This record gives sequence, structure tokens and C-alpha cells, in this order.
Amino acid sequence: MNLSDNVRRLQNIAAMLPGRLNDIAKKATERAVEKAAELTPPTQNDLRGTNTRTGEMKQHWATDSDTNPQKRGKDFVSRLANDKEYASYVNDGHRMDRHFVPGLYINPYSGMLEYAPGADVGIVVGTKTAYVPGLFMVDEAKNVYQETVQTESAKLEELFR
Repeated sequence: MNLSDNVRRLQNIAAMLPGRLNDIAKKATERAVEKAAELTPPTQNDLRGTNTRTGEMKQHWATDSDTNPQKRGKDFVSRLANDKEYASYVNDGHRMDRHFVPGLYINPYSGMLEYAPGADVGIVVGTKTAYVPGLFMVDEAKNVYQETVQTESAKLEELFR
């Protein structure tokens, strides 16, 4: 192989490189979205906590993320996102404070919890747990993204050998 053959080979590689990098970014973002959804409640029939029965937050990883990379300068930019207002609390953890709720009371006849906004009663509600630890779905998704990029980039390096 002479010098002009090597130049042509490298020019062909350079021409296909942006498309391959785009494919790598897309695949890595798709894997990250899958990982974030996998770790989001409900998981393995665990339905504890608010809003876990609907699975709404889990579904929003796919609908709110942008897995098609956009080229910005020399970078390919994609987005892992979840627009549910409580997603950051589930991801990062949060405090649970006990607080007084006016109008909330336990009916002495039925034993049921009832709410009467105008009543001159109320009770303190809260949780035994002062802090709910986060699930860190985004961190795990980022790790999967980086692992996928490294694996796919190693395959791409084969072209230069």
C-alpha cells in the first residue's frame, strides 16, 4: 500500500466518522434511558411510595429524553430527561418533615381518617423516616452511557488499524 492509498483510506474514514459518532451517541443515550427507566419505581413489584402504581415517572424517561443527537460545533448533544416535578426528589433523596394539617382528623365513630376544611381540628402527619434516600437513576444512566461510548469507540478504533 502506497502513500496515496493510505490518504484515500483516511479520507474515506474521515467522511464516515461523523455518522459513526452520531450512531454511537444515539446508542449510548438509548442505553442510558433504558437504565434510568429500569431503576425508576415501580421495580420488581415494589409499589411502595407515592405515584409508583401508575409508573408515570418511569414512562417519562422515554418521552422526555432526546435520543437523536444534534451536532453543535464538534459535539454531538443528546438529552436524558424526566419532566415529572418529583423526579429529582426520587433521584437525589429528600427530607420528610412532620407537619400539622388543619381539618384532618380521625372520625371517632368510624375510625376513618377524614378531612373537613372548615373544622376546628387537625393532626400532625408525617413519616417515621426523616430522610428518604435517593435512587440515583441518573448517575447509573450516565455510567451506562460512558460504558457504551467506550465500547463502541473501541470498535471504531479498529478502522484506524
